[in-house]
Amino acid sequence: MIGDVTSSALHAALAGLAQRQRVTADNIANIQTPGFLAGRVDFESNLRGALRNGQAPTVSTGTVARSLEPTNTHGNNVNLDAETVIATETGLRYQLALNALDGKYSVMRTALRTQ
Repeated sequence: MIGDVTSSALHAALAGLAQRQRVTADNIANIQTPGFLAGRVDFESNLRGALRNGQAPTVSTGTVARSLEPTNTHGNNVNLDAETVIATETGLRYQLALNALDGKYSVMRTALRTQ
């Protein structure tokens, strides 16, 4: 049960969300850096593909691509409002995945105690 598809998917999602949080923090840190292009992390497509094929996803990093959003006069395209929304959404998704994993482990703990 520990190595089941659900646990693997949750662990992969947590790894991808953690990577997205790091990239978002890097974007915010470089908001004034001339020529800096914001990074975007995509791990969901790999996760979705593995689950669609019935495979347990592996914990790996997502794909980081540079944003193609328009740039300002310094060649930088980091938008603080957008990054704040991404950071908030990522944090909420991370918390949701942690809660789901905790619920799974709670069921296992209960089952082990009753035996």
